[in-house]
Amino acid sequence: MSTLSRSYDRIDAALTTWMARNGIRLLRLSLGVVFLWFGVLKFFPGLSPAQTLAGSTISILSFGLLTPEAAVLILAVWECLIGVGLIAGYFLRATLFLLWLQMLGTITPLFLFPELCFTLVPIAPTLEGQYIIKNLVLVTAGLVIGATVGGGRLVARPPGQDAA
Repeated sequence: MSTLSRSYDRIDAALTTWMARNGIRLLRLSLGVVFLWFGVLKFFPGLSPAQTLAGSTISILSFGLLTPEAAVLILAVWECLIGVGLIAGYFLRATLFLLWLQMLGTITPLFLFPELCFTLVPIAPTLEGQYIIKNLVLVTAGLVIGATVGGGRLVARPPGQDAA
């Protein structure tokens, strides 16, 4: 094996080990920052691009019991709780439950307001529709984080596999 190849393998193994050791924590922190940031924006009318759609959606889902303004305030607190929970790393099961429940709500505008979410249903999403669809990544990130709550972790190489 050439010196260049061995060097590449050592660097690759070191980077892979670092990613396995730190990836979940960084995913949890970055997801927390996103939720906290988007939640804080909702406390300031007009700053969140999702504010109007979210307020209308929650108002409909609550059968009109919540005004859109009250709904956005509750959503702001909810998203901040998710963000703080992820960043702090405490109560992760409860935090992830809140995240997944919130994500169920965020997909409903695709069905309640398709005219706002698509220019051509269901092929061409508007900016609002793209905002909602990207939540698939957030849900999946929550699944990955959730897989480690009970002590699961990433490994750089499966047991028995040597570094090449």
